Amino acid sequence: MKAKRAGDYVWDIPKTGGMRVPGRIYASESMIGRIERERVAEQVANVACLPGIVGASLAMPDCHWGYGAPVGGVAATDERVGVVSPGLVGYDISCGMRVLRTGLLAAAVRPKAEALMDALHATVTSGVGRGGGLRLEPRELEGLLEGGAGWAVKRGLGEAADLDVLEDAGTFPGADPGRVSSRALERGRDQLGTLGSGNHFLELQAVDEVFDEKAAEAFGLFPGQFVVMVHTGSRGLGYQVCTDALKLMPAAMKRANISLPDRQLACAPLDSREGKDYLSAMAAAANFARGNRQAITHKVRAACREALGLSAADLGMSVLYDVSHNLAKYERHAVDGVERRLCVHRKGATRAFPAGHADVPEAYRAVGQPVLVPGTMGTSSYVLVGTPRAMLETFGSVCHGAGRVMSRTEAARRVRPEELRRRLKDLGITARTDSWKGFAEEAPEAYKDVSEVVEVCEAAGLSRRVAKLKPFGVLKG
Repeated sequence: MKAKRAGDYVWDIPKTGGMRVPGRIYASESMIGRIERERVAEQVANVACLPGIVGASLAMPDCHWGYGAPVGGVAATDERVGVVSPGLVGYDISCGMRVLRTGLLAAAVRPKAEALMDALHATVTSGVGRGGGLRLEPRELEGLLEGGAGWAVKRGLGEAADLDVLEDAGTFPGADPGRVSSRALERGRDQLGTLGSGNHFLELQAVDEVFDEKAAEAFGLFPGQFVVMVHTGSRGLGYQVCTDALKLMPAAMKRANISLPDRQLACAPLDSREGKDYLSAMAAAANFARGNRQAITHKVRAACREALGLSAADLGMSVLYDVSHNLAKYERHAVDGVERRLCVHRKGATRAFPAGHADVPEAYRAVGQPVLVPGTMGTSSYVLVGTPRAMLETFGSVCHGAGRVMSRTEAARRVRPEELRRRLKDLGITARTDSWKGFAEEAPEAYKDVSEVVEVCEAAGLSRRVAKLKPFGVLKG
């Protein structure tokens, strides 16, 4: 399927067949060919067939082929007549980013990077299916699924001030642990405080460049600063919630007489039992993810104090922000000039609300919400800020990372782990992992150029760059 140029960085897919709205892809001219070859445009068109969808079916510049819907996809459905689709949320519910800032210069930490990475590797468990986190009793797990990061802080895994600068103050509303299957509960029971595998990571980074001094000051960022970036989600619990929901969607579709071009987009009306049950279970999984990143924060603080020989006051580690990029969320947005309550699906896309929005933490409301965009091993990551134009065009959404251009199988075939390890060492990056094979699957060449992705978002008016972060230590699952 071909997309038609609608602007320097905008490509449209006109309504055809069962599409209820047009499609829109944000990409540079050099990106769009690959996006079309990977049949991402076809998936964007398929999403446009969902009942109740409004505006347009969207894809960010980091988009690539995904289960049912593209990773990097955004779609909003009307609360009265719309649907929720687990495939448009993703398996790793509330997978997201957290950045921890410190009062230290990265130059002072680099000489101790080996010891610090050893301490983090020993403290923060990673790897496929790995437990090794805090093992929770049933009542504790229920509390986590209801309270998210707030529950974790009450249990001593962090500081009360952390919650002031988190998306939704760290607790996703509407969670019902009773809607989470026993299999999902068992999978998550010992995974609190763990990274997982795949593209999840923990990085030591330095603030390499500041683009927006006012926003950087509000975010507590300065050139040369030592920061830590964490990328992980709801682990096996969230994966199971998605798996369970997908089995129930076909019955809801049949009752509602819904037909879609791809069964992987299986959905349920928002007001149906299946739709409500999924949203309640998804919210619980989102709270697991937020509590998970909070527990990792607690471990990172302890490892940094130990390896660097600093007190908590001297370390000065605080949370910059925490934001999810795999969620379906009720929000209010203007559609054709009329404000409506919508269920906004973001799958591999980040919320990016502008200055003045009530959902932006008070500390940042004058400049806008921090947007945390990770790069790949050996490349830069970015902190962005949302814009009013994003609210009008993309339901306040931008990219979530670089976006894959190579499958994990192909990356493993092409990249030798030891060669990649040497390459990173030459760049001054200390690496740790439990699986060097999995490490190679996440090589920088397996992804798009994150700088180009970020530049497209800025050129399209969806976000502004605030700071660039460069890694000097990485822990992968």
